Amino acid sequence: MENHSSKRFHFWQRWLFYTSILFALAGVLLAFAGNSVLFKPYSIMLAKALWNQANFPVQVEPFKAFIYMPFGGTIACCYILLAFIAKYPFKEKKLWARNAILIAFSSWVLIDSLGCYYFRVYPQIYLINAFSILVKALPILFTWKEFR
Repeated sequence: MENHSSKRFHFWQRWLFYTSILFALAGVLLAFAGNSVLFKPYSIMLAKALWNQANFPVQVEPFKAFIYMPFGGTIACCYILLAFIAKYPFKEKKLWARNAILIAFSSWVLIDSLGCYYFRVYPQIYLINAFSILVKALPILFTWKEFR
């Protein structure tokens, strides 16, 4: 029979695993449907931040269509890797697994947020980055003591 601490740990481990699968699927969707109506709000946000208009300039559209492919593929790659870490070594309470997640996602959010700040794409910071790091930080915070 599992105790309360064990149940709580497994809840957060599963949270980490399943949210990683969902984020990986979102990356695949961005790669193959980035120009669809599904990502229109994101495109509008970027166009307003970078060009102060509701749409990308016509001459930039081919680049946007291209860049969503490697961007989505990178998102999928990172989250598939995270799903495997969450499924096995994190579940086994391997200290390196927790630390790898913490360091990898901290470096991503720092680099991405600094770039967004520099280019004044603030919504990316407080919508996408903050949401993503919150989803990953919760299981790290709530399971921290389990790795000692």
